[in-house]
Amino acid sequence: MKNNNPSTRRDFIKSAAVISSGTFGLSMIPNPIYASEIPTENRINVMGPREGFSLHIGTLLSMMTWMRDVILMPVRGMSVEQLDFLLDENSNSIGAMLLHLAATERFYQIHTFEGKEWGDFSKEDLDRFEVAMNLGDEARKTIKGNTFNYYLEIMTEVRENTIREFKKRDDSWLMAVDEEWPWGPTNNYCKWFHVCEHESNHNGQFKYIKTRLPGGKFSRG
Repeated sequence: MKNNNPSTRRDFIKSAAVISSGTFGLSMIPNPIYASEIPTENRINVMGPREGFSLHIGTLLSMMTWMRDVILMPVRGMSVEQLDFLLDENSNSIGAMLLHLAATERFYQIHTFEGKEWGDFSKEDLDRFEVAMNLGDEARKTIKGNTFNYYLEIMTEVRENTIREFKKRDDSWLMAVDEEWPWGPTNNYCKWFHVCEHESNHNGQFKYIKTRLPGGKFSRG
C-alpha cells in the first residue's frame, strides 16, 4: 500500500541520507570515540568495546583476542617434535604456521600503520619474517627445533605492538578505504578483520594436523 504520509516520507529520506553517508553505525551511538565498558584483558567471551580504544577498534580487538586464545588452545603443551611434524613433503608444520601468523600480523602493521608495502620492509623485518610469511620449502628447512614458548613470545610481541598502535588511532582511521587494494576497495577494518579470519583458517589446520600426529587417535603409525 502506498504511504502518502509526508512525515513518514521525510523520516525515510533522512534515514537514507544517514546510511548513504557511511555514518549510520557511528551516528546512533553517543560519544563513540572512547568506550570503557570492559577492561582490555577481561571477559574474553564478551565481544564489544574495550577500555582505552575507540568504539569499533575496541570491538575488533575483542574479536582478535578471542581468536588468538582459540588458536593456541589445541597447540599448547606440544613438544618440539610435534610442532615440527610434517604430514607430507608439501605441508607446513604447526610451528612454521604459528610464526606465519606473527609474520602476517607484522605485514599488516607495517602496511596500515606505516603505509608501506612488502617491498618497503626493513631488512630487519625481512630477515625475521619473510620465510615465515611465504612458508613452503624454505620454511620446512629452517623453521624447526623451536619450543612452543619461542613462537608464543614472538606472537605476543607482535600483538602487543598492534595494541599500542590501535590505541593511537580512532574509528575514522579504521573506516578509511584503500581504493587500490588488490581485492577491490577495502578499509582498514576489513584488513584487520582479515588478520583475525586468517588465524581461524590456520586453527582448522592445527586441529587436523594434531589428529595425525604419530601415536594420535587417527595417526597411521
